[in-house]
Order: sequence, then structure tokens, then C-alpha cells
Amino acid sequence: MTNLSAPVYSTLTLHLRAPGVAQVTMARPAVFNAFDETMIAELDAVFTELANDAAVRVVVLAGDGKHFSAGADLQWMKRASTASTDWNLQDARRFAAMLARIENCPKPTVARIQGAALGGGVGLACACDIAIANNNASFAVSEAKFGILPAVIGPYLVNAVGKRQAKRLALTTTRIHATEALAIGLVQQVVEGEALDAAVDATVKELLAGGPQAQGEIKQLYAQLEVGPISAEVLELTAQTISRVRGTDEAREGFAAFLDKRPANWIPQT
Repeated sequence: MTNLSAPVYSTLTLHLRAPGVAQVTMARPAVFNAFDETMIAELDAVFTELANDAAVRVVVLAGDGKHFSAGADLQWMKRASTASTDWNLQDARRFAAMLARIENCPKPTVARIQGAALGGGVGLACACDIAIANNNASFAVSEAKFGILPAVIGPYLVNAVGKRQAKRLALTTTRIHATEALAIGLVQQVVEGEALDAAVDATVKELLAGGPQAQGEIKQLYAQLEVGPISAEVLELTAQTISRVRGTDEAREGFAAFLDKRPANWIPQT
């Protein structure tokens, strides 16, 4: 496995949470883990690194201190407001690429959310496969307050909560608490504050029980599926996918392990 203790990043920490589980922690607590150009580049780099590390099965994204992420660093946004259109386009493309890197990570990703998740912090939560929050968490899509809009995070927000809820959050900039975030699908689990890490670990344990190649296939297939009528093309895509995956070594091991009443060989031994 990659040397997760190496001090490669200036805005992030990276450590082994459990065997096969890497935790990426945004480490700018003095500004509530707001991100700027440097953190965006480092998040892109670390998710690239972990996606290519065969020993990493699951990635947890967390924030240091009281809050998950306050979104865009206001000093960064202030610089952007006086920069050229071309500079802003290149900068926004880097932000968009980073969110896509998280969304398209072939490993399952879990957001561990405490305190505030604002603006782009909501986008980070939505880009992860699973979001778990403690009951003191709150969320706001706050960009319109600053005369801008949640454009880059918009597709991830819409995918998480649906178009109407996404528009409400973006237009009103209202702050919602964890229970409402759960009700609309922004997060999938809410727990008491002290139970947050236990809840994350329980989900990670479930993820580690699944076949890693199968989970990569799930992410790739589900990225191509949309809510609505099921077309002939989708029927063929799903049939082609399962027929291919049934013949893999991982599938053979999975069925053999079940029939032999033993753990599959991809489950970490503790």
C-alpha cells in the first residue's frame, strides 16, 4: 500500500483508518476546511493516487476540527472576482475535474460529516457514494449570497436530492440540519455526535465484505443509469454487464466462499 504517513500534502492528511481503508482528511481547521487552488489540486492528486493503489478498498473523506468544510475559501473567491474570464474558466475546470475524480473513484467513498458543510462542501459530500453525518451537522448551498451560483456542484447536488430540492437549496441558500438532509437524500445516515466514527466504521465493514471488482462494476454501471423509462439499450447494457462479471475469478471465489461457509479472500483478516 502507498505510504499513507508520508507528508506529501500541505492541506490534507492521509492515514490508514483500517486495513484496506484510507482516510483523506481536509486539514485547514482554522478556516473550517475551506478549499482553495492548493486543496483542490491535492484532493485531485490524492484520489488519483488512491484509485490506483490496489491495496486500498475504501476511501473515507473527512474534515479536521469542528466542521466538515465551509466550501470555497473566500480569499480564493475574491481573487477570482478580479481575475480574467480565461483564468476563471481554467480554475473552474480544475474544480470540476476534482469533483469528477471523487465521483468516478473506482473504490467506494464515504463522507464523514460533522458541523457545517457549506457550498462546495455540500458538493464534496454529494460526490461521495455514501454520506454519514452526526446530528449537529448542517448544510447550506450558499453561493447565491455572494452573487455567484453553485454551478460545478450542481450535477452532484441534483443527483443526490433531485432537481426541485436542489433548486430550492440553491435559490434560498437556506441552511438545513442533519435530519432534513437525511429526509431529502443529501446524506444517508445521521447519528449522535459521539457515534459518528462507529457508524462510519460499520459502513466500511459492510463495504469490505463486497467484492472490490464487483463494487467497481456497480459504480461504472450505475453512473450510466438514469431515473425514468428503461430502454432497450439499458436492458442490453445490464445483461451484457452481468453475463461478463459472472465469469470472473472474483465471482467464482464469491460463490465458492458462500457455499464453503468461509470468508471470501478479499475480506481483510483482522
